[in-house]
Amino acid sequence: MFMRIWLSLCLVIILFAVSSASAKVAGREVEYRAGDTVLKGYLAENTALKGKRPAVLVVHEWWGHNEYARKRARMLASLGYVALAVDMYGDGKTAQHPDDAGKFAAEVMKNKAVGEARFNAALEFIKKQPSVDPARIAAIGYCFGGGVVLHMARQGADLKGVVSFHGSLATDSPAKEGAVKAKVLVFNGESDKMIPPEQVAAFKEEMTKAGASYRYVGYPGVMHSFTNPSADALAAEFKLPLAYDMKADRDSWAQTKKFFKEIFSR
Repeated sequence: MFMRIWLSLCLVIILFAVSSASAKVAGREVEYRAGDTVLKGYLAENTALKGKRPAVLVVHEWWGHNEYARKRARMLASLGYVALAVDMYGDGKTAQHPDDAGKFAAEVMKNKAVGEARFNAALEFIKKQPSVDPARIAAIGYCFGGGVVLHMARQGADLKGVVSFHGSLATDSPAKEGAVKAKVLVFNGESDKMIPPEQVAAFKEEMTKAGASYRYVGYPGVMHSFTNPSADALAAEFKLPLAYDMKADRDSWAQTKKFFKEIFSR
């Protein structure tokens, strides 16, 4: 009897400790700059943890720095990382219509120097955080953001790894041999109309020629934006070829967690 009571008490204490630690995950809005442009990000971390730890940059979809990017930052913080949902458009602006989203994304993609400066500003900002180990930083991106993190990897960004979720694989600045320092992980829906098979094949060939350490994961029958639960509503509202896929979302996140454990343990 006493042993059962003692074990039950221990379980309650453990559960309370775990829940208390997870309750310490908090996010706050932050500002940093790239030249004269004010960038409005969102920093999330578990304040119950002590010491320096790895950090992850989260690059938003073409809709801009919205709640979805912040949610992913908090999910990373719950795993023990410091996460910064970055702002690639400036002033934290977001789009409510795909026409505006396309314009915002195009402005960054057509001027690579601007995009690189904004990403690097976020990278330098997170490196300076007291809780961050500046030698262990990675980046993930969704849709537009996936293309951004892959571009930075191609340019030799000093990152442990990058993860692209349904991001563009095409580029007019292919990686040169030996240039890619980061390990690369790509998740793509094989029924994604925005990323045709020939784009996938060209990406694989590019990475192989560059000597990059990369892995590509394709999900049969899965469409664009498969990680975002809002994809179905957006598809219906704007007649876009998007669809959420719970299985692919969960699998890609599970593989990402494993990927981070591997790259950050070295």
